[in-house]
Amino acid sequence: QVQLVESGGGLVQAGGSLRLSCAASGTIFSINAMGWYRQAPGKQRELVSRITNGGSTNYADSVKGRFTISRDNAKNTVYLQMDSLNTEDTAVYYCNTKVRERWNSVEREYWGQGTQVTVSS
Repeated sequence: QVQLVESGGGLVQAGGSLRLSCAASGTIFSINAMGWYRQAPGKQRELVSRITNGGSTNYADSVKGRFTISRDNAKNTVYLQMDSLNTEDTAVYYCNTKVRERWNSVEREYWGQGTQVTVSS
């Protein structure tokens, strides 16, 4: 089993910054891409950003230039630095990854429990 533990959410004023962290632990042989999704009230969950184990990144158009994703492969941790936050960034943010627990096992997808980010005007 693998657990994803998120931290770093909270309340911030528009224009401010937050940094989210997500650490994977448990039985891990390899981790593929790691990413962040978010879900605002009444909306579908959407991809915010993801990063491959080689460091390639992609971002939703709405966060390009404001958010930066990074990862520490030695710590199985992914980060999301969020700058210039606005009220439309308010959502629950979820960490996501696919993990191979053993060399001969198939990849399984895991989600974090979610962390609330609230941006006030």
